[in-house]
Amino acid sequence: MTIPAGATLDAAIDSLAANRVLSHPGAFRVYAKLRGLAGSLKSGVYLLRQGESWSDVVATLERGRGVEQRFTVREGLRLAEVAQLAQAQLRIPRDSFTAAAEDSALLAGLGLPEEAPSAEGYLFPTTYLLPLRIGARELVRVMTHQFAEQWSPEWQVRLDSLHRSRHELVTLASIIEAEVRYDPDRPFISAVYHNRLKRGMRLEADPTVSYAYGRRLKRVWEKNLAVRSSYNTYLHAGLPPGPIAQPGRASLAAALYPADVPFLYFVAQSDGKHIFSTTYPEHLAAIKRVKEMRRAARALQRPAR
Repeated sequence: MTIPAGATLDAAIDSLAANRVLSHPGAFRVYAKLRGLAGSLKSGVYLLRQGESWSDVVATLERGRGVEQRFTVREGLRLAEVAQLAQAQLRIPRDSFTAAAEDSALLAGLGLPEEAPSAEGYLFPTTYLLPLRIGARELVRVMTHQFAEQWSPEWQVRLDSLHRSRHELVTLASIIEAEVRYDPDRPFISAVYHNRLKRGMRLEADPTVSYAYGRRLKRVWEKNLAVRSSYNTYLHAGLPPGPIAQPGRASLAAALYPADVPFLYFVAQSDGKHIFSTTYPEHLAAIKRVKEMRRAARALQRPAR
């Protein structure tokens, strides 16, 4: 939570209550005034847990807990990659972060869905301002709390109309995130997957195959499509068991609001844009066209003899 410069004690207490740090703001207001907090309140960004003692809250706001480091997580990173980033930038051991992100008791306390095997998909990608020496469990709390903060109230209404759980939606959004290189394609890729799910077709999403391998594949070849995993959407119909990466807000919105188009197929061009098709023959023609464009591009790059 943030206490802006010049904020009054009442405004700070309202913010503490809104972030559920305080359950009895009125009584705390009296306590804080008796402790003299009104004259010593420091602005800043604070990481305060629910249920912290009033004395600790007052002490923290009096001395200030200055933000010392930035931590940027981009869209589409996998949990293992976020763990690696936390180790490199925050000096949090990778194994400690992974263990915290897979701790079922911690996840339950954070309000994640029961079916979520880990915090994969819920570690919201953005830039964080964090105190020095933040721990693994606290970082997981901060990132999943940010996900909850990003979830718009109207999204839940829309989710109910789609007859999907939030976990299913986040899973779909993570696949969209992994596929998109050209932003305007998001709602159309979403439409392809929604249409396939409605028809009982397999999603056949290459990023889920890569995820099944536990490492990023530079390219998914036909031999890779047989990997035995519940995440392999070439073998298993429907959505995989959970997200395959951290989707950003744009992909979450695209998963909720797909374009109203009949597309069932798409193929990526060299520039990252996709060609969308409704029928399989159209799709085969699009694949042929992409291959021809790639051959032509390679021919232009060859040095003249």
